Amino acid sequence: MIAANSTDGSGSQFDALLVLSFGGPEQPADVRPFLENVTRGRGVPPERLDAVAEHYLHFGGVSPINALNRDIISRVESELESAGMDLPVYFGNRNWHPMVEDTVARMGADGVRSALVFPTSAWGGYSGCRQYHEDVARARAAAGDGAPHLLKLRQYYDHPLLIGAFADAVREAAAQLPAERRADARLVFTAHSVPVSADVNAGPPAEGGRLYSRQVAEAARLTARAAGFDDFDLVWQSRSGPPQVPWLEPDICDHLDVLAGRGVGAVIVCPVGFVSDHLEVVWDLDTEARDKAAELGIDFVRAATPGTDRRFAELVVALVTEQLAGTPADRLGSEPLLGSALDGQSCAIDCCKAVVRPSGRPAHTH
Repeated sequence: MIAANSTDGSGSQFDALLVLSFGGPEQPADVRPFLENVTRGRGVPPERLDAVAEHYLHFGGVSPINALNRDIISRVESELESAGMDLPVYFGNRNWHPMVEDTVARMGADGVRSALVFPTSAWGGYSGCRQYHEDVARARAAAGDGAPHLLKLRQYYDHPLLIGAFADAVREAAAQLPAERRADARLVFTAHSVPVSADVNAGPPAEGGRLYSRQVAEAARLTARAAGFDDFDLVWQSRSGPPQVPWLEPDICDHLDVLAGRGVGAVIVCPVGFVSDHLEVVWDLDTEARDKAAELGIDFVRAATPGTDRRFAELVVALVTEQLAGTPADRLGSEPLLGSALDGQSCAIDCCKAVVRPSGRPAHTH
């Protein structure tokens, strides 16, 4: 096995890889404390948390996200071993156990001095990128003098391995439709909605912001082209807050109404904004949107997310290798990549600022 060495000019040797994610409850007793962690400081009323808790309890109080991340980590470990890279993998979360503060403290106790960080979000924006830098800073501060140096890997929304996995998932989903509906099925991409004000802040002010929605649109375009589709729709899901506050729209369920009015008989839904089938995929799409499509008489199939695809683990190792070798980013798109340098210094001063969210359902983008 070979050690992972940096070529960024610092001469640092990386001792580990930290997979950093959002977190989710793993038993009913976890649900309410988890939601309180997510919404701390946002003034979300208790009755709203009760309503969201019911979504988790519908699935036994267990979010799929932690199990999916452990599966990803297992495959990343195998990929690293195959590549001859001696890089132990740690797992930490923003909102539920294993908490990133505890993980970083354990890394320090294990003798880790410098580690790469892979976030389970491919995007720019506050909650998709900058908040991961904040997670790292908070965890290092909590660990004190023994905290390892941590370097967040770059955004990867347009990496060829990610786009390839999504494109194959779209084709496989299309094949599940009745043959007579397949040719006329509408391809619909979804991603987590955010307040319009947050999207405006998601990028350097000089470039007009909107980095998040621009990256999502680019990923949808690349995936559609790779899957052999000339046309598609991009819609949003999982919005929260009062209706008078503008969020990215249209919502997937509202869009299904529009498609039904146009006589569309089948949809292929690709959750391009998500790397895994966590709760907002299995509830908002597999439950609410699927039920809405059935009500409208629309055949509904949903493309798989890429986290379980072997290429996702390959992507993680490719990003590690790219960082270590100092090679240009392997990417298909043209939208900017931000937030990938030491301590987030590639971000503009005012880029991806936190936006105070209105009271409502907690917004998850990861």
